[in-house]
Amino acid sequence: MKNAIEASGLTKFYRKILAVDHISFEVREGEIFGFLGPNGAGKTTTIRMLTGLSKPSAGFARVLGYDVVSEIVEVKKHIGVVPEISNLYDELSAFKNLLFMAQLYGVPRNQRKARADELLKAFGLYERKDDLFGTFSRGMKRALTIAAALIHNPHLLFLDEPTVGLDVVAARSLRNLISNLCRQGVTVFLTTHYLEEADLLCNRIAIIVNGRILKIDTPEMLKTVAEEEPIIKVSFKKTVSRIIEELSRKLPELNVVTTNHNKVRIYGGESPLEVLEKVLQYARSEGVEIDKVNSVKPSLEDAFIKITGLSPTIMAVEKGGK
Repeated sequence: MKNAIEASGLTKFYRKILAVDHISFEVREGEIFGFLGPNGAGKTTTIRMLTGLSKPSAGFARVLGYDVVSEIVEVKKHIGVVPEISNLYDELSAFKNLLFMAQLYGVPRNQRKARADELLKAFGLYERKDDLFGTFSRGMKRALTIAAALIHNPHLLFLDEPTVGLDVVAARSLRNLISNLCRQGVTVFLTTHYLEEADLLCNRIAIIVNGRILKIDTPEMLKTVAEEEPIIKVSFKKTVSRIIEELSRKLPELNVVTTNHNKVRIYGGESPLEVLEKVLQYARSEGVEIDKVNSVKPSLEDAFIKITGLSPTIMAVEKGGK
């Protein structure tokens, strides 16, 4: 299988700040490749280098066989880019936005209308084709922005945080659209800080933190990293901030991580039964009520914790502190 992207030692400095730190990876043709990491990890900076918006400080990358520095004009002919913030125009209709993007991408004049109609139908927006983009919901805006990036039939699509800010229904619809693109043969490079999204969509995932890739593998193989130790999930009948501090102090051999206001995951120990007994002893001695206890199979969240040492709550923080 050919590679759609090849990067070696790719590095980016912004003055003295190292944003991307000598990363190397390949993306295979026809796959959905996920860049998973917290905000500020270097995901968007990597896309900017791969699409010619920012020149690497060191290293090199080839996209569809073309060098991203010396052959960037050729690269741009064959890729679509969906930025986190839409690049379409509120004052134009959905149809006219697509026609304008078709012109920018060099789609022949006699093919533009047919291609725009085809995409509007495929994305479920045909009935709103004459409505102004500015009147669309956030999910519809995201869908049309992706459609615009596909107007010239690119081989490779870059999606930067595609479902940020969308409600559950809109995000699910968009994930289905992305999966369909892959089935149609489009290679997708996807950045996200949503663990569930990466697990659902991606054939392979690169976990990136502080500009460095820590691990690359399929979601299934990443999860095996967390199979080495027991994991139990405990729900308490009150918020857990104080409980975590006390559990961590009294059971230093275990890793206690909060996943919600009253839930924790506990890693380590010889067996789930042994860990459970220690937690029950703590609860009895402190008069803390336990609502529910489960032994769980490792998830991508567990793998992320194991690989990075970070709490998954860091991934829940939106850009701008939202």
